Amino acid sequence: MDKVLSYLGIARKAGYLLTGEENCGAAVRTGKARLLLLAQDASANAVSRAEGFLRGKMAPLLRLPLDKEELSRLLGRPGCSMVVLTDAGLASSLARALAEATGAPEHQEAARALAARWERLRSRRRPAGGKGKSMTGKRRKTV
Repeated sequence: MDKVLSYLGIARKAGYLLTGEENCGAAVRTGKARLLLLAQDASANAVSRAEGFLRGKMAPLLRLPLDKEELSRLLGRPGCSMVVLTDAGLASSLARALAEATGAPEHQEAARALAARWERLRSRRRPAGGKGKSMTGKRRKTV
C-alpha cells in the first residue's frame, strides 16, 4: 500500500493528478485521463457520475482501499473522493502497485490493460534527431 501512496504523491507533485468531480470529468471528456480512482467510501452519486464520465472512454475506473478522509489528508484537499491520473506511465505503475497490494482481479486486469497501453505509447515515440531533424524538430541545413 505504501507504493500506491508514493505514486499518488509523485503524481500530485508532478502535476499529473487532478482532484474533484469537475476536474476529473473535464479530463475524461478531453481524453487526457488515463486512470480514474475513487475512494472506498465514495457516495453512490459519485460512483454513478464517474461511470457516466467513462462511458465510451478508454480509461479504467478503480476503487482505492482508502476512504475519503485518508485520500483528502494525503492530497491536502478536503472532501476528495475522485482523482484522475493523466500520465500513462504513472497510471500503469500505480495500477500495478494497487494490484499487488490488494490482489483484486479487477485491479490486476486494469494493470495489465494499462501496461499494454503504456507499451504501445512508448513504442510510438520516435527518438529525436532521426531523418535529418534536430532536437527542435527543424530540418538541418545540408552543405
